[in-house]
Amino acid sequence: MHLDLILVLALLGGAILMFSLGRPRADAVALIMLTGLPFTGVISAREAVAGFANPNIILIAAMFVIGEALARTGVAQALGDWLVARGGRRPARLVATLMLIVGALGSVMYSTGVVAIFIPVALRVARAAGLSPAQVLMPVSYAALMSGMLTLVAAAPNLIVNYELTRTGAAGLDFFTLTPIGLPILLLGIGYLLVAGRRLRPAAADGVGAAVRPGLTDWVRDYGLAERELRVRLRPDSPLIGRPLRDLDLQGAEGLTVIAVERVGRLRAATIAPDPDTELAAGDTLLLDSPTLIADADGRCARLGLERLPLSGAYFTDRAQVLGMAEMLLPADSTLIGKTLASLDWAARHGLAAVGLRRGRTAIPAPRRAGEPLRAGDTLLLVGTWAAIGRLRAGGHDLVTLNLPREFDEVLPAQGRAPHAVLVLAITVGLMISGWVPAMHAALIGCLLMGLLGCIDLDSAYRSISLRTLVTIAGMLPFGIALERTGGIDLAAGALVQVLGDAGPHLILATLFAITVVLGLFIVAAANAVLTIPVALALAAELGASPYPFAIIVALAASSAFMTPIAPPNAMVATAGGYRFADYARLGFPLVLLVMVFAVTVVPWLYPLY
Repeated sequence: MHLDLILVLALLGGAILMFSLGRPRADAVALIMLTGLPFTGVISAREAVAGFANPNIILIAAMFVIGEALARTGVAQALGDWLVARGGRRPARLVATLMLIVGALGSVMYSTGVVAIFIPVALRVARAAGLSPAQVLMPVSYAALMSGMLTLVAAAPNLIVNYELTRTGAAGLDFFTLTPIGLPILLLGIGYLLVAGRRLRPAAADGVGAAVRPGLTDWVRDYGLAERELRVRLRPDSPLIGRPLRDLDLQGAEGLTVIAVERVGRLRAATIAPDPDTELAAGDTLLLDSPTLIADADGRCARLGLERLPLSGAYFTDRAQVLGMAEMLLPADSTLIGKTLASLDWAARHGLAAVGLRRGRTAIPAPRRAGEPLRAGDTLLLVGTWAAIGRLRAGGHDLVTLNLPREFDEVLPAQGRAPHAVLVLAITVGLMISGWVPAMHAALIGCLLMGLLGCIDLDSAYRSISLRTLVTIAGMLPFGIALERTGGIDLAAGALVQVLGDAGPHLILATLFAITVVLGLFIVAAANAVLTIPVALALAAELGASPYPFAIIVALAASSAFMTPIAPPNAMVATAGGYRFADYARLGFPLVLLVMVFAVTVVPWLYPLY
């Protein structure tokens, strides 16, 4: 064995050891390998970093952006709500439905893009059903991997295998060649995950921050806001129409504070953060707050020309997409110190209402709150539109943001753009299926359209890209080049022919499947296929067998990367799910065995070796 091959294998062994121990983290290991490989003399420094220009890396980054756009526009949220509505709180039904949808979409998209889209969906489903994120994220990544076995374009290894077949003179694979094999595997995997996935409860993923961060309903209870709210609509004969809020003095005359104004426009309703100059119009819906429990609400409405509307959420929590709350702390140099809430017009100028005051751990009761002088360290509870809260957080030193509710994470910045996002997704998938442009180009076109149609902005797009995932994948790609140049591929092919020459067809295919899976523990699926398909076709030629079962086995095995976080879908959910390296090995190994047994049984039956 040559020295250069020994050096490459030594580095590969070191990477395996570090991945197994989980120290340092995966992207750091990849950077170490990327730095060390050029010192072997097998590849240059330029070739070591060439993985960052790999089309699959660009594709993954682009699909992160498309997935974020689907989340920002509410498409992912709506799909999660649909899943919860269909599956209720039954974990088995929810997980099975989620995996089927991931598999269906993954049959026409690369698995990395599907996982990027469904991570927010899975997290929403987990919250709604009371599940750990770990219980839904790994099934999503596994379903995305198995979706690569459904069609020709579903995974990069399939395309690589097809290319090698045609290059060697074979007819190649059809679009649905893998479907009769991949679909039963997906159903088998769903059944397995429903049983084995119940034990997925990594401590790092369970309820992180859930016990500390409050929700809107917690503040409604803690600050005594219940039954202080009123929702009304201005009748055409209301004396309030056409007058600015400054002149109406609703707070002084009626003891009512305008939290928000809902106004129907030409295309859709809009929620307005009121300021003293806001003029009211007929048909406006006012969301009102009273410092105390609202008394004689019907009498007030009749006097002001208002139509009382029903309430569907405690203190407007049903409007959590546009109306929110924030706890703000008064620093020692705040100009608000010494003022009272009754005399405080500062919040109104910002389109917000101060509806709660807390000193230390105790909320001050409503009768005392209005006239209580503010002190340094007091906490104000402000209510208003999320846009107004965002503007207050961005500027000014009178208040410091202390806490935002859990609902803030689910606010949709581009809620009205959901149809546009779905259209762009359909265009992107259509381009990938048609083959008119490469998959990477189709994903970039999708990103551009998402931006042009207002589904995502540039800052959000950059934040959505997981550099940790990209570095992990790109840093390991050079190993494929190094193993090929050092003769590792030829050495493996010769050894296989010598060992398996007299074996039966099922044992030959099982061995080839196992070798591909083991290699996939350390390198991404595309590189795995590049390395193993020449060996597989050479083995078929040496044995005088048909190349198709060998090629299909490689394609299936390359997508069976269930035992390692190196596979991009698994790497994408590792952090959010709190998974360790051992979690993938413990859950993935039995699934690999199930897929292998099924594949080596069915493939030779559908595509005979001789």
